Amino acid sequence: MQQTFSIYLLVALAFVAANLPFFNGRLFALFPWPLAQGKRLHWRLLELLVCYLVVGATGMLLERRLSQPHPQGWEFYATTAALFLALAFPGFVYRYLWRSHD
Repeated sequence: MQQTFSIYLLVALAFVAANLPFFNGRLFALFPWPLAQGKRLHWRLLELLVCYLVVGATGMLLERRLSQPHPQGWEFYATTAALFLALAFPGFVYRYLWRSHD
């Protein structure tokens, strides 16, 4: 796998994973939500955290396959978390600001 392709794949995966909790009413897009009132914001944020960890693990796997992994400090994780939140902005806007509530 080429390095450029894996970078584009990781960015596309991060965009989809960041917006998944906001566009889907199911838990992790797999399990039906058991409560009648629907998912609350704190559940969506927990899903967002789990998706961030999955995308991070995928990125580490791709890096390990292409080259020797580089050690990362807290600055790297703070930057990638901020970028992941920025990628989740369209889903948040759709769910809480743009869509009319019934």
